[in-house]
Amino acid sequence: MRLIPLVPALTLLMSGPLAAAEWIEYVSKTDLFTINFPGQPTVRDITWRTEYNLDLPGHVHAVEDGKNHYSVTVVDYSNVQQMHADRVKGCTLYPDQCNNPYVAELRGAVDYATWNFLKKDVKVTYFAYGNTDRIEARRIQLTNADKTRTFAQMLIHENRLYIFEATVTADSPSPAAEALVMLAAEVCDAYAAERRASADARFDLFDSA
Repeated sequence: MRLIPLVPALTLLMSGPLAAAEWIEYVSKTDLFTINFPGQPTVRDITWRTEYNLDLPGHVHAVEDGKNHYSVTVVDYSNVQQMHADRVKGCTLYPDQCNNPYVAELRGAVDYATWNFLKKDVKVTYFAYGNTDRIEARRIQLTNADKTRTFAQMLIHENRLYIFEATVTADSPSPAAEALVMLAAEVCDAYAAERRASADARFDLFDSA
């Protein structure tokens, strides 16, 4: 199974102490993803408040490894169109206050999740476009006020918001590697094999050049 790394430098970073760590490949059949974790995660239900003030159901899959934290948050956006329609039903305010903003809610979900990281007391050291399994994503790296480092990736696929996060201490042997190996992720759906086959073909052409 191909795991797509957050950055190409992951292979080099893995040459240190992390290479000997006993990480597992964790698969969630409920939330349709697979990822590396340094142990079996706990799973808890959450309520996610959206940019337009809807409360959506979600799950957090998390592992605490000493002072390091690794998690995947998955939020179900599949009902936002109907939820917003119900909210404005019978609205008699000025027309622009009665619109259904579900398109902006869906398309802005990744940026809003990213903003939830950026609005904290952090220093942004990396902010970029990326993709996992050819699904568009935002990728950020932060230095927090307590000197820990956060590596995160946000994407939305089939109306599910995925937030992959690793926060590690500054004195970890290989803080970037510990985070990046966790952030090598796959989203599992009916088209995953097709996306990977296409990606493999492109890599094969690149390698033979």
